[in-house]
Amino acid sequence: MTMQTAMMARGARTVIEVCAGVRPGEHVLIVADAGMERIAQAVAAAAYAAGAEPSVVTILPRKADGQEPPRPVAAAMAASDAFVCAVRTSITHTSAVRDAAAVGSRGVMLTQFTEEMLVRGGIEADFEALAPTCRAVADALAGAEEIRLTSPGGTDLTVSARGRRGNALTCLVRPGQFSPVPNVEANVSPVEGSAEGVIVADASIPYVGIGLLSEPVRLEVRGGRIVSISGGEQAAMLERSLAGLGDPLVYNVAEIGVGLNPKCRFCGIMLEDEGVYGSVHIGIGTSITLGGSVKAACHYDLIMTGATIVADGRTMLDKGQPGL
Repeated sequence: MTMQTAMMARGARTVIEVCAGVRPGEHVLIVADAGMERIAQAVAAAAYAAGAEPSVVTILPRKADGQEPPRPVAAAMAASDAFVCAVRTSITHTSAVRDAAAVGSRGVMLTQFTEEMLVRGGIEADFEALAPTCRAVADALAGAEEIRLTSPGGTDLTVSARGRRGNALTCLVRPGQFSPVPNVEANVSPVEGSAEGVIVADASIPYVGIGLLSEPVRLEVRGGRIVSISGGEQAAMLERSLAGLGDPLVYNVAEIGVGLNPKCRFCGIMLEDEGVYGSVHIGIGTSITLGGSVKAACHYDLIMTGATIVADGRTMLDKGQPGL
């Protein structure tokens, strides 16, 4: 055993015992794709140490984030007591995850996880202590008739969340729930067609090789859809990726999310970047796992800092600081 393997064991134990709440005798499915085998093995070892029965299945990497896993794997997810997805290409926003949660399984998503992320960073957070704030922010977003998002970088976006649930992704999952780890996050899926304005991402777009932003990416939104993307080469990379998917639904404004993990830091990896305390991300594309109705060819997140969110006249995030 290498020292790195030993150090990963503590984070793997957090994933299994704290986040997934695994109990003796439960069946735990670990889904991995190529290159994630060591993380999957660490998580499986933690599940075995907790008295559960782990199973590990390796799938071919999906061609795009949000593509469904193979049908037999989706069935196994639904049959498990808990499942952990340690994959490089996200399967979070899929029918497989939604359906597994609907029948009572508990899901933990470790998308793009590195061995280092099992050792330090967001995984070191006190998830129980952070949960009340996460739930309060989700409650403030839920059902808001009008949410206005602004940022120093130029974001000015208005959406409606009328009738929509707030999602508190606390990293602590109960039956019927899933959560990415370690990005403690509260979010809501806007009503389709309601988003209007401008999005300016200035921190990170941790997809398709973009990562940390060297210059802002500006997106104009009309009728709930992105209608133009401008900026430098990273903006062009995003534009090419979305156009190459051949699906107009990828331009749907699917989510407003707030990161709430003080241990996370910007590093170009999705689940660390989205969890940075006080950051805001706009999800585009698929929304079915968040309470929306759109199933697109992808789900990407556009992250900004220093933002302010006003929901039905109540300031619940003020320049990156929760005000609840």
